[in-house]
Amino acid sequence: MAETDGDTADTSSDTSDTRQGHARDERRAARLAKHIGAFARKHGGAEGQLAYLGQAGTRIVLVGEDGGWGDLVAPSHGVALSAAEKAGLTLHESFDGEFAAKVRTGRYEWSRMAGIQVGGHGNR
Repeated sequence: MAETDGDTADTSSDTSDTRQGHARDERRAARLAKHIGAFARKHGGAEGQLAYLGQAGTRIVLVGEDGGWGDLVAPSHGVALSAAEKAGLTLHESFDGEFAAKVRTGRYEWSRMAGIQVGGHGNR
């Protein structure tokens, strides 16, 4: 009998931890959704792609209708997917083809990439 009571107490504790973890993930997803929405408003709409980063989480790559781009990092794929759904973000399976062609890079990105590649000065 004592073992059964102990098992029940552990299960109760695990359930409480699970609920707290779920609530924390929901808050994170809501916060990320808010950022996705702000990006979409600024760029005339947005589409996205989820990229797994390993233990670091999942990157939410955003591409605006005007070609502007950015990213956010979620602690897990589930949180990233929930945030995208809450924000109404259209997700692509991969970052290629027509989706990748929408990205517009500016002078900063080109000079930064070239500076790194040829040992030139970084942007100041």
